[in-house]
Amino acid sequence: MIDWRTTARGAVHGPAMTYGLIAACCLVFLIGPVSGFNPAYGTGDRLLAAQSDWFRRWGVVPAELMSSEPHTLLTPLTALFVHGSWLHLLGNMLFLSVFGAMAEERMGRLEFLLFYLGCGYLALLAYAAAHATSEQTLVGASGAISAVLGAFLFLFPRARVTSLFPFLLFLPLRFPAWIVLVFWFVLQWLAARAAGPGPGVAYLAHVVGFALGFLYAWGRFARRDRVKPPAAATEGERQP
Repeated sequence: MIDWRTTARGAVHGPAMTYGLIAACCLVFLIGPVSGFNPAYGTGDRLLAAQSDWFRRWGVVPAELMSSEPHTLLTPLTALFVHGSWLHLLGNMLFLSVFGAMAEERMGRLEFLLFYLGCGYLALLAYAAAHATSEQTLVGASGAISAVLGAFLFLFPRARVTSLFPFLLFLPLRFPAWIVLVFWFVLQWLAARAAGPGPGVAYLAHVVGFALGFLYAWGRFARRDRVKPPAAATEGERQP
């Protein structure tokens, strides 16, 4: 659980960076042409053209990124804040809100932000490298959020999370995080192996992001979590 504390001035200490990332993604979506709320993009064919231009400008185009053109090197960062539909946005933000808060609490705000952006960048870069000739645009925060899931698995494996499984009639059931996240990772791995180079879900970015997040948490927190034996007293500290 998150420990919400209020200072004497009334400031609330919580997962501010997680909520800030959610707000940024939602704001970018609302002002873009995909939400349908901005009349400046028009309707019909004009709106479709605006959406295509939006994705190509702010998303990752693997063939362009792998060409090492300077203006494309930032696209794996900008793509983390761009989403292709309402369902895409809401699904990603749900996962980020559920798993990001506790990960941020453990890491701290600045470290969590750098972790999120860095792993998200590398996940999209890995996908682009694996599909170096693809002209399909890649957008979404899934790679970064997958890294959050990977870190969560290491940091809080016994935390219980509510999940909906189709083969269990979508009943809301609570399972340990390690069961849910390992199951999710296996599904992403299998889907990544079966996925083609065409448009669709970038499962490989999910797999890479998850692995990066888990390895980062393991390298960063494994030694800290170990219980160290008491140090032996020096000659001058021994008790009579």
